[in-house]
Amino acid sequence: MPRNARQIKILELIAKKEIVTQDELASALIAADFPVTQATISRDIKELGLVKITLSDGRQKYARDHTDISVGAKVINLFREAVVSVNYALNTVVIKTLSGSANSAGLMVDRLEDPQVLGCVAGDDTVLIITKSEASAKKLVDTLNEIIYN
Repeated sequence: MPRNARQIKILELIAKKEIVTQDELASALIAADFPVTQATISRDIKELGLVKITLSDGRQKYARDHTDISVGAKVINLFREAVVSVNYALNTVVIKTLSGSANSAGLMVDRLEDPQVLGCVAGDDTVLIITKSEASAKKLVDTLNEIIYN
């Protein structure tokens, strides 16, 4: 399975479950048909910027590090390779991607954590983003195109 699909699955898993150890994460990925090794899990955790947070019972679980809103180089490269076009109409932004790559582009949008983005939905080759206004849609398109071409 492609790395980007596996990493997106990791983000889904840690959002839905309290994943406490790398072994638990590996088991959950294997159950979801993503064969992995411990080394792969460690690398993915680092690339995704995951951290351990403390739960109310004192245990720790994996979570995204929301204190670091920077977008990693790997996510930027995935985005650049996946995107075919970025356009907007009114307050809607549409990203067209290579087939099977919309989740990678959606990850990039999510990692930007733009407060003007109301929501982002990814299909197979299209990402639909709703912003608060037409001006914020235009600004987002400009930002995304800057990432692609710089």
